[in-house]
Amino acid sequence: MYMTSYADLPSQVSSLVDQQLLEAKSQIENAAFTNNDSRLYAPIYRNISMFKRSYEIMDRMLKVYIYKDGEKPIFHDWILEGIYASEGWFLKLMEENKQFVTEDPNEAHLFYIPFSSRLLELTLYVPHSHSRDNLIQFMKNHTEMIISKYPFWNRTNGSDHFLTGCHDWAPAETRGRLLNTIRALCNADIRTGFKIGKDVSLPTTYVRSSKNPLKDIGGNPPTQRPILAFFAGHMHGYVRPVLLNHWGNDTDMRIFARMPHVKGNKNYIDHMKSSKYCICARGFAVHSPRVVESLIYDCVPVIISDNYVPPFFEVLNWESFAVFVLEKDIVNLKKVLLSISEEKYVEMYERVKKVKEQFFWHSEPVKYDLFHMILHSVWYNRVLRMKGI
Repeated sequence: MYMTSYADLPSQVSSLVDQQLLEAKSQIENAAFTNNDSRLYAPIYRNISMFKRSYEIMDRMLKVYIYKDGEKPIFHDWILEGIYASEGWFLKLMEENKQFVTEDPNEAHLFYIPFSSRLLELTLYVPHSHSRDNLIQFMKNHTEMIISKYPFWNRTNGSDHFLTGCHDWAPAETRGRLLNTIRALCNADIRTGFKIGKDVSLPTTYVRSSKNPLKDIGGNPPTQRPILAFFAGHMHGYVRPVLLNHWGNDTDMRIFARMPHVKGNKNYIDHMKSSKYCICARGFAVHSPRVVESLIYDCVPVIISDNYVPPFFEVLNWESFAVFVLEKDIVNLKKVLLSISEEKYVEMYERVKKVKEQFFWHSEPVKYDLFHMILHSVWYNRVLRMKGI
C-alpha cells in the first residue's frame, strides 16, 4: 500500500511524468513508416505507424493510479452482462491489472475514477421521478471530494483523469468539473458535449454470458449471405420508425420491429450471420450494441446515427469497413447499398473480419483486445493533447 503524504506533489515528479508523455508524443508523431505487420492490417487504421508506435510505448511505460475512494456498488463494482457491460468489464480488468496499475500516484500518467454509471442509476435513481438531478449531484460531490483530498487533479485541472460510462445518462452525470477529464462514453454524441480528440467512444457490447463473452462469434461467407440488410429492435427514438416505415416490406431486406424471442437470441443472430449489411440505427441515444454485434458476426455495419462518434475513432478508419448513412437519407438506403460493388463489399467484409478481434472481451486481456484498445485510446488522447513545458 502506498503510504506517502498527499500534502504536496513534488514539482520534479510532475515534470518527470510530463517529460515522459512529451517524449512519447514526439515518438508517436514521428513514428517510422510501417505498412507490414503480422498482427495489424493497415487499411483498417487511420495511421498504422502511429498506432503501432503508440501502443508499444503504452505497453512499456503507462502507469495508472486508481482512486480507492468511493463505496460499492457505485464504485469498485461491476456488471458483466447486458447492454452496459463495457464499463463493467473495463472496470474489473483495470482494477485487477498488474501491468499498468501503480500504487504510487506520483508516477502515474493517468488517474482512473472507477465508477459505474449503470450501478449509479440502479442505486440512486428514483423510479418514475424522471429526474437525474441526484445522480448528477452525487458525482459532483464525489469529484469535489477528490479535488480537495488529493493534489493530483489540480496539477492538470483533471486532464489526466479518466472514467468510463456506458449508460445513456453518463454524459449528464459527468458534467461540470468532470468535463475536463477523458470520458470514455458509449453515448458518444457530439451534441451533448462529447469532444473528439479528448473523449473516447466506448463500444457498446451486449454480453449475454460473462463466462463466455465470445460464444458463437463469426458468420457466413459472402456467398452465403442472401439478405441485403437486416435490422430488428424496439422502435425507440425517431429514426427506427422511419426505417421500418420505408423498408419494412422490402423483399431484399429484413427490417423488423421486435423479433419473437427464442433461446439465446438465435433468430436475431442467424439473421446477422446471413446478411451482407447490418443496420445500426440509433434509438433514444446515438449508440447501439448492433455496431459491435455486426463486427463479431462478420456483417458490414451500416450506421444511421448523425452526431455519433464510432469507437476508437482516433485510430480506426471506420470508412474502410462500415457504411454511414445520414438519418435524412433513409429513403435512399437501398439505393446506397446496391451502389456498392460486390468487389467493394467483399473488401469491407474482409476488413470487418480483421477489425473484430479488437472488440473482444477476454477474462485475461490479450494484446490489441477491447480492454487494451479502450486504455490505448485514453492514453493516446492524453498524450497527443500534451503541450510543451
